[in-house]
Amino acid sequence: MSFGFFGIQMGFALQNGNASRILTSFGADVEHLSWFWLAAPLTGMIVQPIIGYYSDRTWTSLGRRRPYFLAGSILASVALMLMPNAQVLAALLPPLYIGAGILMVMDASFNIAMEPFRALVADLLPVDQRVLGFSIQTCLIGIGAVLGSWLPYIFAEFFGVAKTVADGTVGVPYNVTLSFYVGAVIFLIAILWTVVTTKEFPPDKEYLKEESAKGGNKGLSQILSDFRRMPATMKQLGLVQFFSWFALFTMWVFTTSAVATHVYGLPADDHTSVAFNEAGNWVSGMFGVYNGVSAVYALFLPVIAAKFGRKLTYSISLAAGGLGLISIYFIHDPNLLVFSMIAVGIAWAGILAMPYAILAGAIPPMKMGIYMGVFNFFITLPQIFSSILGGPIVKYIYQSQPIYSIVMAGVFLLLAAFSVRFVIDREEVTPAP
Repeated sequence: MSFGFFGIQMGFALQNGNASRILTSFGADVEHLSWFWLAAPLTGMIVQPIIGYYSDRTWTSLGRRRPYFLAGSILASVALMLMPNAQVLAALLPPLYIGAGILMVMDASFNIAMEPFRALVADLLPVDQRVLGFSIQTCLIGIGAVLGSWLPYIFAEFFGVAKTVADGTVGVPYNVTLSFYVGAVIFLIAILWTVVTTKEFPPDKEYLKEESAKGGNKGLSQILSDFRRMPATMKQLGLVQFFSWFALFTMWVFTTSAVATHVYGLPADDHTSVAFNEAGNWVSGMFGVYNGVSAVYALFLPVIAAKFGRKLTYSISLAAGGLGLISIYFIHDPNLLVFSMIAVGIAWAGILAMPYAILAGAIPPMKMGIYMGVFNFFITLPQIFSSILGGPIVKYIYQSQPIYSIVMAGVFLLLAAFSVRFVIDREEVTPAP
C-alpha cells in the first residue's frame, strides 16, 4: 500500500536536491532562493486539507484514496519533465519565472498524490501495527529519495552524461535533466502499482449517507470547523513540527550554496563553474545519504520505540539531526559531510514516522483524511516563514554566508527535540523493561 511513496519521494528528492540549483542557473540570487521556494508550502497548505476532506467523502470504483494518487501522479510526472526545460518556454516569460511556476505546479501535484497515503495507512492498519506501517512507509520514502538524490551524480560520474552547459548558454546540465525524466517515469509506475494492488475497505454506509445529506457546499466550513476542533495532541505536535520543518526547509534551500561557499571555498556569485556543479552533484549525493540512512533506521524504529517509548525515540532522533547540521560548519572536506548526513537521516526517519504514529491514535477514524491534511498546516507554515525570512536573514544578518543558515537549522532541530517532551501520546505503550 505504500509503494507509491517510493515514486513520490523520488520526485521530492529531485526537487529538493536540484530546484535551487536549477533556479540559480536561470539567474536567481541566493538571498532570493527561499522566495521562489515559497510556492511549495503555499500549495501544500491549500491542497492537502482539501484533498484530505474530499478523500474522506469519496467512494468510487478505485476506492477512497486511490483516485487522488492517480491524478496527482500524472500531473507530477508532466511537471518533472518540464522543470529542467523552463528555458524552452522563454518566449512567454523569463526562464526563472517559468521555473518557479513549474515548481508550484509540481509541488501541488506531489501533495495531491501524497496526502491520502498517510490516511491510507491509518485506514487499513490496526493501532498496534501503525508504527510498523509508518516505518515501512518511511523506509520506502528513503529508498526512493536515495535513488532520486543520486541520479544526477550517477549519470555524470558513471555514464559520462554532461554535468555542465556550454559557455554562454542558460540551461540545466543534461545529467540533471535526464534524472528528472527518469524520475517522472518511475513516479508514475510506482503510483500505478499501489492503485492496482491495494484494496480499500468501503466506508460505513450510514456515514456515507450522512455525508451525502450534508451536501457538497459545506466543504470549506467543515474544514475550518475541524481545524478549530483539532485534538490536543495535534496542537502539541504542531510545535515540534514547526521547529522541524523550519529546519528542513532551510536545509533544502541553502545547503548547495552553503557547501559551495564554505566547504568548496567558491565565491558567492559562482553559479556556473565546473566546481559549482561538482558541489551541486555532491550535495545531491549527500541528500541521498541521509535518505538512505532514514530508510534503514526506519526499520528499527518499531523496536526502538517499543524499548524506549515513542516520545524518547522521536526526541533523540531529532537531536541527532540537529547536531549533524551544526557539524557542517566545522567541515572543509566534502567527504566528511557523510557523517553529518547520517545524523540528518536519523532525524528524517523520525520526522516521517513518529508524529504520524502518535497522531493517528488521537484522530477519529472517519476524520483521518481531513486531519492528516490539516496536520500539514504545521508542516507548511514553518516553511512559509522560512521562505519569507530566510533570504533577508542570509543577506542582512549572515552577510550572504548561507552556512550560518544551516547552523540555524540545526539549532531549530534541537528545539524540536526539546518540544517533544510537551506532547501527550494517548496510545504510548509502556516501554519494555
